[in-house]
Amino acid sequence: MKRPEEERPLSRLSTQVAQFDVSGKTLLLPRMNPFGSRLLAAAFRAFGVDARVMDTYKGLALGKEFTSGKECFPCQVTLGDVLHHLQGEKERLGAGFAAERYVYFLPEADGPCRFGMYNKYQRLILDRFPDLRAVPIAYLSTSNGYAAGILPASRARYFRRLAYVTVVIADVLERASWRVRPYEAVAGSTDALLEQAVQAMEKLIVEVGPSRDCRRLYRMLERYLAAAAGLLDPKRPRRPRIGLVGEIYLRTHPESNQNLARSIERFGGEVVIASVAEWFNYVTYDRLLRVRSRWRDLVRRPANRGLAPLLRDTIGVLAEHGYQSWRQAQVYRCALRCLDIARDHSVRSLETWLDHNRHFNFAIGTEAALSIGGALAYIHDDYDGIVNVFPFTCMPSTICAAILKPLLHRSQVPYLDASYDGTVQPNRDLALRTFIYQAQQHLEQRLNGGRRL
Repeated sequence: MKRPEEERPLSRLSTQVAQFDVSGKTLLLPRMNPFGSRLLAAAFRAFGVDARVMDTYKGLALGKEFTSGKECFPCQVTLGDVLHHLQGEKERLGAGFAAERYVYFLPEADGPCRFGMYNKYQRLILDRFPDLRAVPIAYLSTSNGYAAGILPASRARYFRRLAYVTVVIADVLERASWRVRPYEAVAGSTDALLEQAVQAMEKLIVEVGPSRDCRRLYRMLERYLAAAAGLLDPKRPRRPRIGLVGEIYLRTHPESNQNLARSIERFGGEVVIASVAEWFNYVTYDRLLRVRSRWRDLVRRPANRGLAPLLRDTIGVLAEHGYQSWRQAQVYRCALRCLDIARDHSVRSLETWLDHNRHFNFAIGTEAALSIGGALAYIHDDYDGIVNVFPFTCMPSTICAAILKPLLHRSQVPYLDASYDGTVQPNRDLALRTFIYQAQQHLEQRLNGGRRL
């Protein structure tokens, strides 16, 4: 790969970072969680897009080389992933490499989270390489609820529906792994089975395609979850359950969080990580809250001019909210018939746990609302500890820590902040061991009717 040029024209931030049709291109997806990214890529392939999930974390050195260190850690990881992948493609194809055949997919979020502007930042870095300037960046945004598609309008709506189902199925498969792996009779059997499940599900999603025959997906899911239930060793006692909340990329990306979930299992805990579907549900719920606010404004200041678009937006967001609730309930109902995985909580219930905005307010935005509400919901469900996972210097997660720490201290629930920036902290394992010991004590105290031991 050639060394970067210094020219970084700002005009390309609008022309080469956009929402455009990716049909006929090779779509490069960053790998966030082990299952979800692969199933999402399969959903793209079902609609004719050659989507590939890039290897992750192998290019971290590149990501750090071309960033200042002040960025959010996921920015460095995803930048390293795409630079490493494109470098590998150049070496593989030689003179046949054509940058314009690829599209880099990097969604964004509005609000104060810095990751919302990193697709522009990474555009500037890609433009410094003459041979990568022709690689456009496609994105979806929370500003319109991911409604503006990167597929033709005739297919975008159906793709979004199938993609949401794949996200929920991936969440359920992840929860199955956390439920079974700590109690498996044969070490490694859970990982092997669920890898088979993901591979089979990828193929089936492509077959199902635009028909969106989710019943076939559900039947396959039930078969694999029933097999997973058979891996449990009934003689093993239940461990303390640990709820993981925090920034969505860090908490779901094992390489970035140094395999935190497996470390918790190794030290004697059972982990449940906040779902990816939770974020999509939150984006839709946030749109619903905004529509309600517009209705209140219309009542206070009647104006016929704004009524038609408001009605259209209201019908659209209610339909989206209803569809997501319906599909998520279907998937979990199928799963729970086979295996007692952790149920997912609704976003509306998380708002309730914020104590009528006393702890935090959804109007502020960011994942802090979900992390605070989710942690309190876990405590209500008798979890024995909470871990807040986030990139070093992440503002929303720092707010979350400032609010959660005193709340859980008063409730005598073990709590741990786990920040990451790619460095290995020598006392990390010691902190985790101590935390799991406290969680075990909390479990024993809870099972003894709240009496201190």
